[in-house]
Amino acid sequence: MKLKENINKNIFREYDLRGIYNKEIDANDAYTIGRSFGTYIKQFKETTTLVGHDNRHSSPELSEALIKGIIDSGTDVIDLGLVTTPMYYSAKKIYNINTGIMVTASHNPKEYNGFKISFSNIGNAYGKLITDFYEFTKVLNFDEGHGNYETRNIKDEYINLLCKSINLDKKIKVVVDCGNGTGSIIIKDVLDKLGIEYYPLYCESDGDFPNHHPDPSVKENQHDLAQKVVELGYDFGFGVDGDADRVGVVDELGNIISADTYMLIMYRYLNKNLKTRKALFDVKCSRTLIDELKKLNIEPVMYRTGASYTNMKMQEGNFDFGGEFSGHLFFRDKFLGFDDGIYAGLRMLEVLSNTDKKLSTLYNDINHYYSTEELKAQVTDENKFDIVNKIKEYCQNKNYKIIDIDGVRVEFDDAWALVRASNTGPNLTVRFEAETEARLKEITKEFQDLITKLTHEYN
Repeated sequence: MKLKENINKNIFREYDLRGIYNKEIDANDAYTIGRSFGTYIKQFKETTTLVGHDNRHSSPELSEALIKGIIDSGTDVIDLGLVTTPMYYSAKKIYNINTGIMVTASHNPKEYNGFKISFSNIGNAYGKLITDFYEFTKVLNFDEGHGNYETRNIKDEYINLLCKSINLDKKIKVVVDCGNGTGSIIIKDVLDKLGIEYYPLYCESDGDFPNHHPDPSVKENQHDLAQKVVELGYDFGFGVDGDADRVGVVDELGNIISADTYMLIMYRYLNKNLKTRKALFDVKCSRTLIDELKKLNIEPVMYRTGASYTNMKMQEGNFDFGGEFSGHLFFRDKFLGFDDGIYAGLRMLEVLSNTDKKLSTLYNDINHYYSTEELKAQVTDENKFDIVNKIKEYCQNKNYKIIDIDGVRVEFDDAWALVRASNTGPNLTVRFEAETEARLKEITKEFQDLITKLTHEYN
């Protein structure tokens, strides 16, 4: 194991460190990052840190190299071994340890891997915190020492943490789909302890993800889940992503429930007991959610996309509940506040257990809009922000009403359009919504034509 000179700057992303295994990230990168991290956190008077890893085939090797690097810097390591990202988060809370690294590439394809890094008890590093860490790392000026190493098993404490927070009134039948991701190692134990009748779909841990990509925010990845719920006549189904911090839900009819619709249902359920009458959601979310929040007399708070940003904002604003369109959902009403896909699935189970209504009827009276899914426009990492700025100028020249906390969300009386630079790849993320199908086509064409024109100008 040796230090990596000229470590690849491109693996230091907006929310995490990530790249293709053995092409952009290898064991020497992991060791170097470990040496850097172990040295870096000493400025915060931290002497012990946590490490966990997901079920990707490359994760044990990268975790071992990372841990060796941290120990060689003179910092102590508690190794959690194979865990979901929420299990790692819970260990930080339970063991009262501020810093840590989770070896995972979340929902990315199997050839990827990476690191979610935390320098404090607020949560994962993002933005400038990661940029600063890269600048520190590339110098290779690290401490040397012999840190202590120990292993701990968080499993029982994590299961108890989840189960004591769920209140069930009647039996509910659920299908769960782990997509062969890391959630597979814990889901059956959790559901068994709660005494829930369930059907496990793709709940065998397999880093090849042989059945479908472990990303429930993509509709085709929920097809089998929806089909199984209908086939068995179960009450609903939920799936989690590769490291189990995001959730996707389908109702008893096999309809896929978007995360903003999930949030709408949950705010109705939580409404009478909210301590903070504000709701946090990201710029991708539907106007349907905003309409409903206003009916409930809950103040809508729109914020930028990114789980790390949402986590920070949740704590700053003391929100009871909040989330993102991608399926990151945060509960602070009677939970520890981090995003946990399994827990979010259990909270929907709790909702159904405490009502006589079917899930499909809990949102059938909402305002309906015509909308696109989250779309991607291929650009480059070098020009994506420039293109967004040009779109902002275009909207200003048109005197459009805009929200620019994250890219440009253009608000019309009867529609909205979103164009933002992806934080995870060379793309623009775009989404459109309108009161009529014709209006949806109109604004979609206007902005997609503009994106195409600008893309050609920059190429």
